[in-house]
Amino acid sequence: MTPTLNYSYRIYPDSKQETMLDEWLEICRRSYNYALRELKDWIASRKCPIDRCSLESEYIMAASYPFPGYHQQQNQLPKAKKVFLELAKVSSQVLQTNIRRLHDAWDFFRNRGFGFPRFKKYGQMKSLLFPQFKSNPLTGWQIKLPKLGKVQINLHRPIPDGFVIKQIRVVKKAMGWFAVISIQSDINLPEVNAPFGHPLGLDVGLSSYLATSDNYVEKGRKFFKTEHRRLKVLQRRLSRKQKRSNNYEKARKKVEKQHNHIAFKRKDYQFKLAHKVCDMGDSIFMEDIDFRTMAKGFLSKHTLDAGFGQFRDILKYVCLIRGKYFGLVDHRGTSQTCPNCRTEVRKTLSDRVHDCPECHYRCDRDVASAQEICNRGIETTTLGLRGKETVCQVEVSGVMSLDNWRRGIPLWAEISRRESGSPRYTA
Repeated sequence: MTPTLNYSYRIYPDSKQETMLDEWLEICRRSYNYALRELKDWIASRKCPIDRCSLESEYIMAASYPFPGYHQQQNQLPKAKKVFLELAKVSSQVLQTNIRRLHDAWDFFRNRGFGFPRFKKYGQMKSLLFPQFKSNPLTGWQIKLPKLGKVQINLHRPIPDGFVIKQIRVVKKAMGWFAVISIQSDINLPEVNAPFGHPLGLDVGLSSYLATSDNYVEKGRKFFKTEHRRLKVLQRRLSRKQKRSNNYEKARKKVEKQHNHIAFKRKDYQFKLAHKVCDMGDSIFMEDIDFRTMAKGFLSKHTLDAGFGQFRDILKYVCLIRGKYFGLVDHRGTSQTCPNCRTEVRKTLSDRVHDCPECHYRCDRDVASAQEICNRGIETTTLGLRGKETVCQVEVSGVMSLDNWRRGIPLWAEISRRESGSPRYTA
């Protein structure tokens, strides 16, 4: 596996460079819309029936006119620069990657069947991609970009040894300008495809943000709710401004800054929590659940505020760079199953304590769910077969040992006991 990492840095262009970047973003927006218009016109010309035309208008193209694909539109850029002179202000590779962005969205639409590319309004184009460099663009505390020159950069962490800069994306946010640097190493690192070491199950929720199978509970965090009062004041001020005025634009930027502040605060917390989780275990298991369905209920606002999907992606990335195993298990019935004897114990949302009537195992509801997730992760991987003689049909078809089940020993506790060398677990 060839590792590719993205490092984000804050950059500080001067007033002249910032004006150039804003102009480039607007030029890229117009070229994107022009290419999309050509694509939609070609599609509309093939939709018209042969025996009638639209009463309003119809864009007619010759039958031999080819589909405006990526390579065709990219080859038309040199000719377009002679007609639209402003295109020459932008780097040619930036314009090519801008067309590539449109056709990536088109291919994505064709694969999933919905999400047709849309025209971008003024100010919606937020990033520029510089795909390649002849030499290292970083020189001390400056970064050199084509046709822009050297830009001040806050290199708060150095590029690791052995990594080469492949591409740079300049992103405009309300907080300022950022450079997302993609670095790649020629060293092939072994990919962790099998679980090892201490297993750890994770259960995410609103009352407690995270609960682990080792009885660790992280208190729930509400990032949007804590900053909502300030955001409410700024939005009220924005609603009273006259649209398209200078005061309206100033108020809009303040609202955007507040949203950026909330998003940065959430992401920073999730990265720190992901590293803390990786310190606790070697094989991490989470539920394979579509959190978008959770965001459609009566707790949708708090679910979106928690950002569970983003946390899962961040945890997967942190596990990759730290050499940990990350796996997903079936989410159905994890909170309704006893992790000790594996019987069904029905609970409502108001029941916050798991109390099994069969084996009398009692613990926090979220911790019990995390332990059941850990059990399923062990059963579906090679961890469940470690140190066992799989000659019995019970142990071959289901990884859980029948003797352990009779003694009331959960699988996650048995493997943890073997790792630590402690005496046998008793419920």
